[in-house]
Formats: sequence, C-alpha cells, structure tokens
Amino acid sequence: MATMPKSLLWARTDTTGTDHVLFDDRHGLTARGVAPAVDPIPYTCRYDLATDENWAALRLEVSVEGAGWLRTLRLERASGRWRASTGEVGDLDAALAAAGAPGAGLPGTEEPDRLEAALDIDLYGAPLFNTLPVRRLGLLGAEPGQAHRLTMAFVRLPSLEVLPAEQVYTPLGGTSVRFASGRFTADLDLDPDGYVVRYPGLARRADHPPS
Repeated sequence: MATMPKSLLWARTDTTGTDHVLFDDRHGLTARGVAPAVDPIPYTCRYDLATDENWAALRLEVSVEGAGWLRTLRLERASGRWRASTGEVGDLDAALAAAGAPGAGLPGTEEPDRLEAALDIDLYGAPLFNTLPVRRLGLLGAEPGQAHRLTMAFVRLPSLEVLPAEQVYTPLGGTSVRFASGRFTADLDLDPDGYVVRYPGLARRADHPPS
C-alpha cells in the first residue's frame, strides 16, 4: 500500500468523534480516512477515496463497523454511470433498536440512475468531501456570490445508504464558501488549498484552535 504524503485531523463538534485522513493531492485526490463517532451508536468508519485529475469522484470504498455488525460499500463511476456493491455481516438494525435509535436504510442504492448527474460524493460527517466541488469548480478563485447547484452522491452513516442530494456551493470571497442543503446553511472556512478549517455545526481542524 502506497504511503500518503499529507495528513489532516478534524474534531467533530456535533457529536463525539474525529476524522483523520491521509492523502495525496498532486494529481487529483487519493485519500484514506478513519472516522469514529458515537451517534446514533458507536461506530468506526474507514474510507478510501479516489478522484480523477479534475477532482471529479471516481471511487469510494467504505466500511462501517460497530459491536456485532459490519457494513461495506464500494461506489464507483465509469462511463458516466454509478455502480454500488455492498456487504453486511451482523445486524445494524438490531444494534440501533437496542440503543433506542431508528432503524437504518439498506446500504447502497437500488436506483443508481438517480445519481447520473453527480460528479461528487459526500460522505456524512466527513469534511474532506467538501473539498471535491471546491477544487473541481475552482471556487476559491471564483466570483463571490455565484451559486453552484450540484447533485451529490450522498452516503449516509452508519447505514451506507446512497441517495442523490441537491447541494449549493457559493463562494464568498477569500477562503470562505457557503454550503447549503435544504434548509441547512453553513459558511465554511477553508485553507488556501480548499480543505475545511471550520465547518460550523459539524467539525473543526485540530490544528486550528476554536474561534
């Protein structure tokens, strides 16, 4: 396995959890991350992401594991079409029910054609994935105020259910980009390379003190 030359660590601010990623961004992005969290039940997410040289997503492999259960997902795009393959050991729904949490959807997607317009992947709770549209569209150097409406292949955790999600990215000037999805809006603080420093309501980089 190739070593990765760069590393970032985020602390979750919405729950107890972290996200540590090792990556290489010299020719698009190749990244491996580990993200434990406790909501709605304790789990550890491991992911492996690859984009093309223009930062459009090509492949995501994810495993999510908790006490007595494990789910896996491989999501890949080729010739403009998405394909998802999944696996499951144990019973996530039983673990959720024991914790008094709602049941999870099935991993993957039964309607991959609904993802046809997506060039980006968004993994729940993982700030790295916000960098994909920022870099792909050149938003740090874009005209402030111009909204970019995008379809994401959104991966829920811990279920690994994949859904199309409409999101809006609007450059605000400097290293700030406004993110919106439905009624939710957050102004993301980024570093000069487009990686999230502070995501209000979700996470902040461990190398930056709280503001």
